[in-house]
Amino acid sequence: MPNLKEIRNRIASVSSTMQITSAMKMVSAAKLKKAQDAITAMRPYANKLTELIQNLSGSLDGEGQNPYTAQRAEEKILIIAVTSNRGLCGAFNTNIIKETLRLSKEDYAGKTVEVMGIGKKGGDILSKTLPVISRHDAIYDDLNFSNVSAVAIKAMDAFAEGQYDKVMLVYNRFKNAATQIVTTEAYLPIVAEEDSTRNTSSDYIYEPSQSAIVDELLPKSLKMQLFKAVRDSFASEHGARMTAMHKATDNATDLRDQLKLTYNKARQAAITNEILEIVGGAEALNG
Repeated sequence: MPNLKEIRNRIASVSSTMQITSAMKMVSAAKLKKAQDAITAMRPYANKLTELIQNLSGSLDGEGQNPYTAQRAEEKILIIAVTSNRGLCGAFNTNIIKETLRLSKEDYAGKTVEVMGIGKKGGDILSKTLPVISRHDAIYDDLNFSNVSAVAIKAMDAFAEGQYDKVMLVYNRFKNAATQIVTTEAYLPIVAEEDSTRNTSSDYIYEPSQSAIVDELLPKSLKMQLFKAVRDSFASEHGARMTAMHKATDNATDLRDQLKLTYNKARQAAITNEILEIVGGAEALNG
């Protein structure tokens, strides 16, 4: 059994860790509220814009084809992996890294796969296995539409120039504080969804023309889609960190209680041994 001083030191260490994890949990909870409100507010607009673009681009009748709708043989794939800059958020980053590696080894086995990293954690790990063409770790320093748009433009230009035949998004979609869903989305090319329940023969009046409207809205839609993914990941990160720190605090509390019980038992045993020694010495003197 360890001596009392060692147990006291461990109790102090665990208590200090518990205070840190509890503080990190409260910080993440405060940030989560703001991030959750932001992604909840923008989802309806982003989803409706994407749906509108898919409907319009799917009914162009091959006329005025946009470079972002061009479908080619899938030989070169770009994966935009969205992770975080910091750890201590459970399996948040690990899940994205695993899904990215799975795509490269299974879905796109035998093809050229490259990665565009958003977030330091993903870029550090993936660069050891896959070619990372660019990293955008500083995007979380000032997360806004303009900064994300600059990243989207790089991916859009690379696809339009034929450097890649397909662009995929891999990120955590926010559901609630305890649940983040690993999501894989086709970013480019834009393909009209086949849905038998959707009325594709709606009578629209286009001004100046349908192709001009698509050409104007497509870049905005792609920028918004990436911004939504990064916002989703940002909210998921704080939810995952809050949950992880909550569990860490609970575990530290349990460990501290166990150490206190061990300390009390050791202290009681030491007192008992001292009493027995005193009694034994007194009897020896009497004898």
